[in-house]
Amino acid sequence: MTASQALIFPEAAIAGQWIAVGTMAELFDQGDCAGVQVRGRKVGLFKVDDELFAVDDICTHGNALLSEGDLDGYEIECPLHAGAFDLRSGKALCSPLLKNTQCHLVKIEDECVFVQLVSPEA
Repeated sequence: MTASQALIFPEAAIAGQWIAVGTMAELFDQGDCAGVQVRGRKVGLFKVDDELFAVDDICTHGNALLSEGDLDGYEIECPLHAGAFDLRSGKALCSPLLKNTQCHLVKIEDECVFVQLVSPEA
């Protein structure tokens, strides 16, 4: 892990562990984007129709929270740089983005949202 990754990912995730982050009502009462901390890692949650997506919340281009960006379908636009990511794959869609973001697993059980962290891409 690089020094910059250590700042973003301060705690190691336990492989395969599902972590409860809140209820649907708590997370999405203000809109379709929510930012949470999962074992010290900032994760953005995004509701598109009946689907939920989880990605690293920090833009790969700079210090901005994607959960504060504009959601348009399956694309989230960084509020600082206007670069967009595809929530389904984490793919960086336009400049100034040069690096994809990390997607995580997400599920809903009895209205409670759970996230399973995926290790950062090498």
